[in-house]
Amino acid sequence: MFRKYILPLVAVAGVAYGIYVAIMGARTIPPAQPISEAPDSPYRKFVAGSGIIEASTENIAIGTPLAGIILRIYVKVGDTVKTGAPLFTIDDRAQTQLVGLKSAAVRVAQTQLDHAKYEDSIGEELVAKKVISVEDRTTRHHTALTAEAQFQLAQADMVAAITDLERLTVLAPVDGQILQVKTHLGEYAQAGVLQQPLMVMGSVTPMCVRVDVDENDAWRVRHGAVATGYLRGNKDINVPLKFVRFEPYVIPKVSLTGESTERVDTRVLQVIFSFDRGDKPISVGQQMDIYIDASDSKSSGPSKRAAIE
Repeated sequence: MFRKYILPLVAVAGVAYGIYVAIMGARTIPPAQPISEAPDSPYRKFVAGSGIIEASTENIAIGTPLAGIILRIYVKVGDTVKTGAPLFTIDDRAQTQLVGLKSAAVRVAQTQLDHAKYEDSIGEELVAKKVISVEDRTTRHHTALTAEAQFQLAQADMVAAITDLERLTVLAPVDGQILQVKTHLGEYAQAGVLQQPLMVMGSVTPMCVRVDVDENDAWRVRHGAVATGYLRGNKDINVPLKFVRFEPYVIPKVSLTGESTERVDTRVLQVIFSFDRGDKPISVGQQMDIYIDASDSKSSGPSKRAAIE
């Protein structure tokens, strides 16, 4: 009885499930809707390009001229600093002791110089009184000259030691904002060019955007052209751009989209624009979609350009 009724039901259920799976697998899944629609160009004639936001001073990779253990860090990400403000200090205890030794050597040399000058100053009087010979007088004078040279050498050694001590504290090269801090207390800081800099800083008032323009369109971008930048992912966040300069050396394209139709041997002309972000949530390192006005006449403006907030 069991085999007579149950087994056919199981077989029918299996066939039905297989048909359901086949139908569900063949169903076309609708593409996900973008959070924000792609921006449209506000110009009749335009050149489009992608851009990376950077500091107006460019992003400055902070390093150290002398290697050592990080002893003190004076800043954190987001801090605004002035030129010459201390950023961090390499372990300076040994160098501080060396400065103390050099200072003591200067004091000893000063004492010897003072004594040699005194002996030299009374030499003429002693020669006149025939207490010492002319040769002794000459020796005293040479001793005073030697003592003066040794004093100057000691001073130079002390200044060099102080300079090395000061170099252990890295200072801000420009007014700007701390964008990254990639070092910590107790870590060993290498000198020279690093793959990952110890800190990154730059001036963000104003910001700049570095735009890659395809070499085939580069001739269409004129000096002083106006442009509009849309933050990648949200076309409602957009800013007017002011031309700053061309980077006249055409370079291979670095930022690739991964599309199968994209040429990897594309070369681009980099154009720098500046903008004031105001209170917009725009950060260094973000991408922008850029539309550059390519009108033939400088007096012609954009046609029905989108509202720029």
